[in-house]
Amino acid sequence: METHALIERLQPLAVDFAGNLLAALAILVIGRWLSRLAHRLTRHAMQRFEVDGLVERFAANVAKVLVLVAAALAAINQLGVQTASLIAMLGAAGLAVGLALQGSLANFAAGVLIMAFRPYRIGDYIEAAGVAGTVDDLQLFTTILNTPDNRRIVVPNGQVMNGTITNHTAHPTRRVDLTVGVDYSADAETVRRVLTELVAADRRILEAPDPFIRMTRHGDSAVEWTLRVWTTTDDQWAVYWDLVEGSKRRLDEAGIAIPYPQRAVHLYQHPPGD
Repeated sequence: METHALIERLQPLAVDFAGNLLAALAILVIGRWLSRLAHRLTRHAMQRFEVDGLVERFAANVAKVLVLVAAALAAINQLGVQTASLIAMLGAAGLAVGLALQGSLANFAAGVLIMAFRPYRIGDYIEAAGVAGTVDDLQLFTTILNTPDNRRIVVPNGQVMNGTITNHTAHPTRRVDLTVGVDYSADAETVRRVLTELVAADRRILEAPDPFIRMTRHGDSAVEWTLRVWTTTDDQWAVYWDLVEGSKRRLDEAGIAIPYPQRAVHLYQHPPGD
């Protein structure tokens, strides 16, 4: 009889708990859906006002996390746990939590600084924290880079902000530098004319600033000429590779050799007895 009475007393509690548990799960499922919706709506709103892509991605990720946290607190409250007491307990343990998560908090703070100062934008090619790649996303704690050979690199924001950031695509134009070595017997004016015609024939090379074509060094095996031309950032590497190939072709056509590295060796024969 006592067991039957205990079961009768516990049955309403079990039913209530099961209902609360199902409600909490439903809150979590809905919260996850709302977090995705908040992410999309935030991005659409940012795009409508033409906000920078870096700020757009970061704000959308923050909105998503905030909705998830709110859903988790609502689910815990549905189970009968007083969220006010829980928050108070977390506040009392804030120092310990802060020490345990200081790396993550530093990365979050660095993400805020990146969003505020914007040393790079989505689509920029950068070098930072010892790696290089195109910026794909700025998340709460990390920056996502894609490399030219299609690798994905996840870099903590703190490491990015604590080091030197080189942004290769921040400006619309870039300078292309090329050194060409020619034989010492080559006529200087002929070399200058060949290289000038090579540069003038490439429409991707900008007229201003003026192209720089000068003899710059008497090397061990060759006379070195330096070409410095300006082009758009998108055309930088294509122009460089075409100048390398084009200089070889045009110098060959003009009968001007590009010498191999060489060294003169002098042999002396001493008479017997010296």
